Amino acid sequence: MLSSKRKLILPVTLVAIVLGFLISLQINTHKNVTVAGQINQQRIEAMKTVLNNSMVQNARLQEEHRDLDNSLEQARQQGGTDSGLLTEISQIRMLDGTQAVQGPGIVITIDDRKQGQKVVFPITTDDLLRIINTLKFAGAEAISLNGQRIVSVTAIVLSGSSTILVNQVPINRPQGVPYEIMAIGNQDTLEDYVSKLEAASLKQGGIAVNITRKIIQLPSYKGSYTFSFAQ
Repeated sequence: MLSSKRKLILPVTLVAIVLGFLISLQINTHKNVTVAGQINQQRIEAMKTVLNNSMVQNARLQEEHRDLDNSLEQARQQGGTDSGLLTEISQIRMLDGTQAVQGPGIVITIDDRKQGQKVVFPITTDDLLRIINTLKFAGAEAISLNGQRIVSVTAIVLSGSSTILVNQVPINRPQGVPYEIMAIGNQDTLEDYVSKLEAASLKQGGIAVNITRKIIQLPSYKGSYTFSFAQ
């Protein structure tokens, strides 16, 4: 009888150890899932805050832009019909991007969504900045990215894990719409630079790139310029 009890001790002990391990594993797994959920929730809340702040900032900049436009219109009226002055004002506004412009140029569409092809590396803010700098180097006189005019103070940054801000405005694409970069300038030169320096490498990574020539219209910059140190 004593021998039978001793034989049962080892299996019972092993079962107890295994059950204890499984219970401990379940508790740790639950803790990890809970922590991961809390982290994701914190990220979501942080993204909401960034987007809300961007929307408030964008509304303020648009209001400032309207005020500047009104001031400029008053200055134009005071300046009378001096063609030289009006031309100079128009050129300044085109240079700083506060005037909508149109002219011959190219439209670059970039699609990094998986559509039956392998996308090795999705498009990044560095890619977008590099393309814009290439266009500037090629002599582009005006550039826009997903409807946002590119000016000297434009910042293209990643907010959170996927939201790209241009001029502090989110440019996340609606489903089915790729990135669209428009540039006004010499069409031959612009297309040649982008095709050879940018499009080829993006296509190797599985990203679809299309370049078309057309007469395009670019919106004005809706932000404002603030100088704290420059005089």
